[in-house]
Amino acid sequence: MTRFAAVYRALGMIIMLFGLTMLAPLIVSYVTDDGAQSAYDEGFALTMLCGAFLWVRYRKCTRELSIRDGFLMVVLVWTSLAAFATIPLMLHLGISFTDAYFETMSGLTTTGSTVLSNLDTLPMSINLWRHQLVWVGGMGLIVLAIAILPLLGIGGRQMFKAETPGPMKDDKMTPRIAETAKGLWLVYVGVSTACVLCFHWAGMSWFDAFCHMGSTMGLGGFSTHDASFGFFDSPEIEFAAIVFMLIAGMNFGTLFLAVTGRSLRPYLLDPEAGWFLGVTLFSIVLVAVYIWADGVYPEFLTALRHSAFNVVSIATTTGYASVDYALWPIFAPLWMLFLSSFVTSAGSTGGGIKMMRALLLYKQVYRELVRAIHPNAVYNVRIGGHVAPQPILFAVLAFGFMYMVSVVSMTLILAFTGLDILSAFTAVVASINNTGPGLGVVGPSTTYEVLNDFQTWVCTFAMLLGRLEIFTVMVVLTPAFWRQ
Repeated sequence: MTRFAAVYRALGMIIMLFGLTMLAPLIVSYVTDDGAQSAYDEGFALTMLCGAFLWVRYRKCTRELSIRDGFLMVVLVWTSLAAFATIPLMLHLGISFTDAYFETMSGLTTTGSTVLSNLDTLPMSINLWRHQLVWVGGMGLIVLAIAILPLLGIGGRQMFKAETPGPMKDDKMTPRIAETAKGLWLVYVGVSTACVLCFHWAGMSWFDAFCHMGSTMGLGGFSTHDASFGFFDSPEIEFAAIVFMLIAGMNFGTLFLAVTGRSLRPYLLDPEAGWFLGVTLFSIVLVAVYIWADGVYPEFLTALRHSAFNVVSIATTTGYASVDYALWPIFAPLWMLFLSSFVTSAGSTGGGIKMMRALLLYKQVYRELVRAIHPNAVYNVRIGGHVAPQPILFAVLAFGFMYMVSVVSMTLILAFTGLDILSAFTAVVASINNTGPGLGVVGPSTTYEVLNDFQTWVCTFAMLLGRLEIFTVMVVLTPAFWRQ
C-alpha cells in the first residue's frame, strides 16, 4: 500500500504527538504516587516507538494529502489513537481490551459513555487521562469538521467556504489544515482556560475544574464522580457548565471569526446559531413545564434548574446529569435524546446529524411539498441567503438515509442479542449521536458495563460511525476505495 505512504507518514507523526499527551498524567501519577506510573511509562514508550517506526519507514514520502488520503487518514487516526490510549487503562485497571477500547473511543469521540464505576476512587492520573482524551478529541474534531470534511464533500457547509477561516484549496488539504488548526487551537485553549477559572470560582477544586473543563469543551460528559454534576449539587457550577456547553455546541469557526473580529456579528450571520439557541431554549421551557406539571418537582424554579442543565447537556451531546432524569416521565428523556440527534452546529464538538443538515433536510422536504402543489414553480433551498447547490442537497439526503439505516440496523442487532428494545434503541442513538447515557439499563445512573463484549463493540462502532459522519467510515469500507 505504498500509494498511501503519505498517510502512514502523517499517521506516524500524529501518533508520536499523541504519545506526548501521556506525559501529563504520567507527571501527575509520579507527583501523587498513585501507583499508575509504570502503566504510563510503558504506554508512552510503546506509542512513541510505533509512531516513530511509521514516520521513519515512510519519511521520504512528502507529497500533499489528496481527498482519498483524507478519508483513510481520518479513520486510521481515530481507530489507532483509541487503541494506544487503552494501554494505561489495561495495565493499571486490569480491564479487558474491549472495555478499555470502548472507554477510550468514548473519550476521543467525545461521547462520554463509560464502563467504569467508582470514579471517585480512581487514581487521579487515570481520571485526568480520561478527561484529557475528550479535550484532545474535541479539538481534533473541530479541525476535522472545519478543515477536512468540507473538502470531502459530505459536510453541508461547503456553501460557506468564504466564512471559514484559513486558506481554501479545493484539491489539497495539507496547507488548509495547518493554517486553520493554528487559529482554532488558540481560540479553543483560550475558552478552555476561561472554563477552568469559572468552574473553580463556582466551587470546584482545581483538579475537578480542569477535568470537567476537558469534558465540557469537548462535550464528552466524563466526570470524576459517579454522580456526575449531582455530586456538586451547585446551581453556580451548573450555570457555568450550561454557558460553556452552549459555546462548545456552536461552530468554532464562527467563534474564531468573532474573536478575531472582536464582534458578535458572525453569530448573527451564522444560520445555525439562532436555530441552535432557539430550539434549546424552547426545549428547556417545555421540559420544565412538563415535569413541574407532572409533579416531579413541587417548585417551578427547581424544575427549571434541572431542566436547563439536563436539556442543554443532552441536546449538546455532552451527557452530564445532575439528577437521574430517566425517572422523569418518559416523554422528557426521549425528547432530550431526540434533540441530541440534530441540535448542535457543524464545526462544534457536538454529535448527531448537525443543525445545518437538519435545516437542509427540512427545507428540501418543504420544497417538495411546494412542488407537489405548483409543479412549475421555481423554489430554491436557501440557508443564510445562500442557495444550496443540488450536489450538497443530494449528499445531505443520502446522509440522512444512512443515519436512519445505521440506527435501525444496529438497534435490531442489539435487540437480537437479547437487549430490551428501549435499552437497545437508546444505546444506539446515544452512541451514534456521541451523547453518552441512554435509557433502560444504560441510563444516566448506570454504566455500559452491563453490556456483553459483542454489544460493547456494536456501541463502539456506532460511536466511531457517528463521530466521523458515517460516510467517512463507509467510503473506506467500500471496495472501490481500494482500487487503483
